[in-house]
Amino acid sequence: MTRLQIRGPVWQKGLPLRFRYQRLERRTGPGGGSVGDRADKGIRALKVAITGATGVIGTAAVRALLAAGHQVVGLARTSTKAAELERLGAAAVVAGLFDRDRLVAMFEGCDAVCNFATQVPIGLAGIRPRNWQKNDRLRTDGVATVVGAARAAGVRRLVQESVSLLYADQGDAVITESSPLAITRATEPAAVGESHVQAYQSGPRTGVVLRFGMIIGDDPLTRWRLQAARNGRPVAIGSPWSWTHPVHTDDLGPAVLAALSAPSGVYNVGAAPVRRADLVHGFQIAAGHPAHRMGRRGTGFAGPVARRLVGVRLEPLARSLRVSSEHFTCQTGWTPRRAGFDASWFDAVRPERSVTDPETHPETDPDRQPAPAPAHRAARQEAARRRRLAEVFGEVLPSTTGDERDQGAREEAGRDAWLRSQVPPHHGPSR
Repeated sequence: MTRLQIRGPVWQKGLPLRFRYQRLERRTGPGGGSVGDRADKGIRALKVAITGATGVIGTAAVRALLAAGHQVVGLARTSTKAAELERLGAAAVVAGLFDRDRLVAMFEGCDAVCNFATQVPIGLAGIRPRNWQKNDRLRTDGVATVVGAARAAGVRRLVQESVSLLYADQGDAVITESSPLAITRATEPAAVGESHVQAYQSGPRTGVVLRFGMIIGDDPLTRWRLQAARNGRPVAIGSPWSWTHPVHTDDLGPAVLAALSAPSGVYNVGAAPVRRADLVHGFQIAAGHPAHRMGRRGTGFAGPVARRLVGVRLEPLARSLRVSSEHFTCQTGWTPRRAGFDASWFDAVRPERSVTDPETHPETDPDRQPAPAPAHRAARQEAARRRRLAEVFGEVLPSTTGDERDQGAREEAGRDAWLRSQVPPHHGPSR
């Protein structure tokens, strides 16, 4: 089987970033056996523990595993979250992620543990570094706690969520699992989490890391970006012609199911990479504002001042990442249901999909006919601006005249009798 090995120490906190993580190399060696989708193969159902079970990835994983016939127990922070899991058909344990004893008890007898615990700030909250502290702790100390509890409970397989934003900007080059990483203050927590999983995999234990692309679909971040697009705010940073690595929410659960049969290693998970200009265009179509005119930076992109304001935290979002998921497909047979990005990715979250979907209503397709609403709105705004300027500088008449307000005068305006009646008295009688 294939797994990843690190030369030298896994992670050394005191060293500079560029020295903390050694380059990964792929090698063949002994490792845990495949526990895959055994329910589908008629062998036996697995018992899988999931932390972060009520998040976007966790909920998708719970549904996919239950549909495949596996037994699922999920970690919930509150009784309300536990009730949500029980409604899906999973067992629930109310505890915190850092309660190691409760985790060990929860993991006892499980064939696999999947850790999807994250707390990523949404929208403008991501600009403030302090809002990332909880998520950073979940990816470092949280992963270490889950790994330690899984080892103590004798669990043979661990699946850990990660992100493809770890990769360095490669321009138009295709990125695979062996491509170089760019570890910064923003991406270091995810790299630390991966290191804990790699330390876990040895002998009979299997560690699988899934580097997901940017999640798009039925999730809070997609809804926020759609609202931003409706309000004319930027929804992306970086070059419009750079690449991004998306994954649809429909493909998250099947990917986790496939990871139960994957050999130890790191795997990219997502659809075909897409140009950022096309991604933003899709958001604008879904928001009802197709991008007919592209400026130098491109409509929907943050300018240089905004990019400086967001700082190092959001810098990975500007990288050109043409990521390939072929290795995961070759190892597990998983293929994305949403293989290529298009406007239908927003079907679950767009407000009036039956009206704005170009597939079902061609008249709304911007390639066939310009959308009139944005053009009319822009014309009204320009007219109002000109009127305000004219009023200030005295270059405009009142909006209506006495003749226009008098309905009878308008009716007589075309007749000679009305014209004769307007002759001043000192000009003599009209003829």
